[in-house]
Amino acid sequence: MKSHAFFLTKFGNPEVAFELREFDLPALGNYQILIEVEAFGLNFADVMARKGLYREAPPLPCVLGYEVVGRVKQIGSQVDQGLLNKRVLSFCRFGGYAKHVIVENNACVEIGEISAHDALPLGTQGSTAYYMVEYLFKIRKGEKALVHAAAGGVGNIIIQLLKRKEVYTFAKIGDDSKENAVLNLGANEVINYNTEDYASAIQKKLNGLKLDMSFNPAAGSTYKKDLSLIGSGGKLVLFGASELAKGKWGFFSKLNFVKKMGFAPPIALMMQSKGVFGVNMLRIAESHPEIFKEAMTELVNLYKTGELKILAGKQFPHTALNEAHNCLESGKSIGKISVFWD
Repeated sequence: MKSHAFFLTKFGNPEVAFELREFDLPALGNYQILIEVEAFGLNFADVMARKGLYREAPPLPCVLGYEVVGRVKQIGSQVDQGLLNKRVLSFCRFGGYAKHVIVENNACVEIGEISAHDALPLGTQGSTAYYMVEYLFKIRKGEKALVHAAAGGVGNIIIQLLKRKEVYTFAKIGDDSKENAVLNLGANEVINYNTEDYASAIQKKLNGLKLDMSFNPAAGSTYKKDLSLIGSGGKLVLFGASELAKGKWGFFSKLNFVKKMGFAPPIALMMQSKGVFGVNMLRIAESHPEIFKEAMTELVNLYKTGELKILAGKQFPHTALNEAHNCLESGKSIGKISVFWD
């Protein structure tokens, strides 16, 4: 069977990086399903891969994309027949920028009539947020947290999940236009890092106290700042390196990125009783697919009961994939960016 997909053929700006090509789908495995895709989501890892900065990406030419919404058109011999023709949200380890995608049957959840635009945020980004808040460590009522990129696809769901646990949340944004959005989702304090130093602002607001946790997708220069903000028993969760994407000098930008992070030997962390956690949901999906599926299932249920809101992001037709990538890379977008096939 033939289909079409956007292939990443070279690194650089999206205008030169992507090419729409026809390709042959492989044979369906016993535990796999074929999805006819309505829409796929963008993640910042896609931007990193397009720039040649994401080590997990397959060699060129390749098809990016971590999650899709669509209808199950074929199923393997060992898959529940009841899944045929159902609309699903599915995680895919790359390959999402395609009209048809083959995935493992345990990587999808039924969504009924939920719109693709509302379902896609519950995939990679939502599951990342859920894993960090619900799995990594115990979070207690009244604790204090910092959420970077608070209006982004992961950040806005972290805020909502923390609100359910009655955590006092500092939301870090880069544009005042995003303030009302994150406040409405449950943030207690909002800090624009482009108008003030976020670490100094938080220290003033804490009045001598310390944070209990920080959720950080930027790394780089923010790493040391966050370590200084969390107290004994505190946790710093790193789930990205978006600051690296801003570098313009190739290898030298990478060196500068590492230099900014510095080096904290484990003995120093032990003496201060602080923890640093790294989260890569690709690895979790590979080693513990049941966790990823549980996260998506719980998020869909929270959406259905009204306990989780979807922060409306921009929608693009597939013919505007370049514009969608530029929008995400700009840092000015909110919520989840979705790309729809005609």
